[in-house]
Amino acid sequence: MPEATHAKSLKATKHAQTQSLLMKEYPSFIVHPVFRSPLTISEKMTPDATLSAVSEHFDTGAFFETLARRVAIRTESQKGAERLGECQAYLEQEIGPALTRMGFEWKIHPNTVEGMGPILAGARIEDKSLPTILTYGHGDVVNGLEGRWEKDRDPWALTYDGDRIYGRGTADNKVQHSIHLAALEHILKTRGTLGFNVKIILETGEETGSPGLREFCETHKEMLKSDILFASDGPRVGKDMPTLFTGARGIFDFQMSVNYRDGGNHSGNWGGLIADPAVVLANAIACMIDRNGHLKVDGLKPDEIPGSIRQALGGLEIDPGPNSPEPQPWWGEPGLSPIERVLAWNSFAVRAMLSGYPDEPQNAIAGWARAHCQLRFVVGSHPERFMSSIRAHLDAHGFEDVTLTGSDEPTFNATRLDPTDPLVVFAADAMEEVTGKKTAVVPNLGGSLPNDIFVDVLGLKTLWMPHSYAGCSQHAPNEHILISTTREGLLAATGLYLAFGEKGIPT
Repeated sequence: MPEATHAKSLKATKHAQTQSLLMKEYPSFIVHPVFRSPLTISEKMTPDATLSAVSEHFDTGAFFETLARRVAIRTESQKGAERLGECQAYLEQEIGPALTRMGFEWKIHPNTVEGMGPILAGARIEDKSLPTILTYGHGDVVNGLEGRWEKDRDPWALTYDGDRIYGRGTADNKVQHSIHLAALEHILKTRGTLGFNVKIILETGEETGSPGLREFCETHKEMLKSDILFASDGPRVGKDMPTLFTGARGIFDFQMSVNYRDGGNHSGNWGGLIADPAVVLANAIACMIDRNGHLKVDGLKPDEIPGSIRQALGGLEIDPGPNSPEPQPWWGEPGLSPIERVLAWNSFAVRAMLSGYPDEPQNAIAGWARAHCQLRFVVGSHPERFMSSIRAHLDAHGFEDVTLTGSDEPTFNATRLDPTDPLVVFAADAMEEVTGKKTAVVPNLGGSLPNDIFVDVLGLKTLWMPHSYAGCSQHAPNEHILISTTREGLLAATGLYLAFGEKGIPT
């Protein structure tokens, strides 16, 4: 048997074995709606060889073979130096070889921040006269939290249950950047060329605030020079709704504390004589945000919601999916729709609050109280004035005793590309051609990403196509992806890359 035929036969056998294993662990695999023929491609679009090939890659289980290997590498960046070897291995053994197959030149760079994970950068240049797309992903994950997953699931192995596939890093971010790599690989397999240049950054520290990424991009600005960023992270607006977002909310952390004395004092002897710092702090927070979540500090609010943003969000509803908290319509800025509150406005949260010894409460008035607070903010806010605005507001309400302290944690600035930008309209149309569904275009992710680095340092317009959903248990036990959403996302990403190669990139 010729060597090529033999290799093809071995590959087919391996895929058949994978499919058999999937059928055993997940009996509905073949009859599940997303795997039925004909292929799930919009009737408006003539079936394309690339889309057919990438669908076969998914439906035979090959995509999950790759994902299983990647999930098995324990890239927990929150454990610091303990997992640096795994982070290096992820880039060297998984991402690097995939890039080499596609004709990329790539290199793994040590992080300039001591003890932080490495950063891979690569490029495939077909023609310097062609436009260049930069894509991004992160190979690190949050802690596995072994022993806390339902049904004693192993966070480092894929577990199938209905439409769900469980595993640490499935939703955030290994399936997301794997979709981009699979899309690019199958375009090259079927067409031999992309029709554009592509560069990639894959870091291993996003879950700890992307330390060193800004410095890396500043140092290698010329090497990373591109026309747009196209990447994936975060959740869709709804699990069945293909989504594009063009930026991210910023994040601002600070600490509020009241310190009156060392140690506690007997509540019977001193109650009514000395102030309780926990009560003072609780009232200070209450003067900043009321019991319905309405911000009362004007300096913490954005200037306005632009008309184009209201129009883009009009008619959209948040669908967090099953097993998610029910949105509480009475919470948040009055006069805004639920989706405007999370995507077009700023939100305040108390991340943690402590006074005394909660696990062993004493009959004493504590001497101190502190709260770790956070503001998620959109474009049109003024983060450089946040601290002074809070200080002035507290002082005006008689809370001079409250101390404000900035956070050492990394902060991200808010970013947003207008939804009416030609690039956004082009991308949404290309996605709709493939999926047959209207694309939800939202101005920014509700969470925060290092998107400000790509905007402020590299000067790029940014497109994000998320492939998870709000109920995916990201950052918690039982993290998972949906098979149906992942398949649709793979087709949508492939379709958009094809459109860029065939029609160019709107500028």
